[in-house]
Amino acid sequence: MVNRLLPPVLTRRRIWTACAVALVADGVQLVLGPLGWVGLDEAIDVLVMLLLSATIGFHPLFLPTFVAEFIPVVDMLPTWTACTMVVIGLRRKKSPNPQPPSPTAGQQPMDNVIDI
Repeated sequence: MVNRLLPPVLTRRRIWTACAVALVADGVQLVLGPLGWVGLDEAIDVLVMLLLSATIGFHPLFLPTFVAEFIPVVDMLPTWTACTMVVIGLRRKKSPNPQPPSPTAGQQPMDNVIDI
């Protein structure tokens, strides 16, 4: 049974999609200006929060970013992009790295072989 509360496995596609969503959102909000259009800025933030949570999984760092986006001048900063990069970095650091395959019993590792 799949646990929906655990974050999904980070794949290259998920990482690229999350970064693209964050960059587009920050770019659109930069173009809209410091005051934005009434409701459009907030709708973008809600949509980005949902898309990022669906793509790379919910992370508590998304909440302060979501709240900060409602402050008029702060929403012009690339907060979604920065938060997405931090979350991806934290998730990669936390995930276990696959171990390199160990040599079988009859083989020597290649780094111990000396060419003459």
